Amino acid sequence: MSLEAAQRYAWNLACTLKVIIILIETDEGYNAIPSDDYDGDVERVVREYDVYAS
Repeated sequence: MSLEAAQRYAWNLACTLKVIIILIETDEGYNAIPSDDYDGDVERVVREYDVYAS
């Protein structure tokens, strides 16, 4: 997934699910997943989407 598409997808997921979503860089592109489900390398995290953060 491209970075632009992944950013839109991550924000949409965060707003819809009301959970923190992280955007990670993978070997195939980018991916958005709930932060609770990620146990990989923190250096791959590009951005965190939290609808409750100010």
